[in-house]
Amino acid sequence: MAVDPSIIGNKGEAGERSWNSADSLLYSIGVGAGLDNPTAELEFTTENSEGVTQKALPSLIGVLGAGKGPSMGELNWHMLLHAEQAFTLHKPLPVEGRLSAVGEVKEVWDKGSGALIISETTYTDLSDNTPLATIRGGIFIRGDGGFGGPKQPTVEWEKPTGAPDHEVVYITRPEQALLYRLTGDRNPLHVDPKFAKKGGFDRPILHGMATYGFTARALLHTLAGGDPDIFESMSARFTKSVYPGDTLTISVWVDGKTAKFQTRTQSGDIVIDRGVATIR
Repeated sequence: MAVDPSIIGNKGEAGERSWNSADSLLYSIGVGAGLDNPTAELEFTTENSEGVTQKALPSLIGVLGAGKGPSMGELNWHMLLHAEQAFTLHKPLPVEGRLSAVGEVKEVWDKGSGALIISETTYTDLSDNTPLATIRGGIFIRGDGGFGGPKQPTVEWEKPTGAPDHEVVYITRPEQALLYRLTGDRNPLHVDPKFAKKGGFDRPILHGMATYGFTARALLHTLAGGDPDIFESMSARFTKSVYPGDTLTISVWVDGKTAKFQTRTQSGDIVIDRGVATIR
């Protein structure tokens, strides 16, 4: 079935969400913190280590959804893939807190082989009613293109020449998706072999947002020196699927307070592309 462009402007129901220290810890572990060295990132994986103050990974904001999302019509969820994701933190993300959120469909693009739907969610910190973050995400519905809608404008992004300033290698675990899903994304595509096969995959794939979180950790430590309070924004496109157990190599090219980045697997496939991150 074709996507209906009239969904542009649809808004979801505003909702509230609270999170606590344990939620922050679970997310950090879900995206690999402490996986290869349990004592390396204690500020993100523990709340009671001597001389260590717990902090939240900036990309945690991506799983703190609230309310009911905007209506997008009838979609074939077996054919849905996460296409792109971006966030901007308007202030540092606390370890625990309460927010309100409301989402809106912003764009619908005809990609030929499928449809791309872009939505944007604004978060408000309810402790002081100030802007907390803006989230922008895109989903790609395979087979739903060709409906005569507009083509997405090309956004310029050139891979820097020369070797990256930093390369970080993380190895995901075979059970990574089982752990990451506990942060909120229970899509069976990532755990159920039968559901994955209906979507055209030979086995369950890792959540795109888990790969995104691994990448965000690499950016945090290379670009921001491990300080989440100065991590401002991150945007990227998902280009290929990752399987639990894959090795991720994050390449970072730094230009002042901005960096471009890519993430690839052990096979050389680029799985996160056209990445841009900024620090304050």
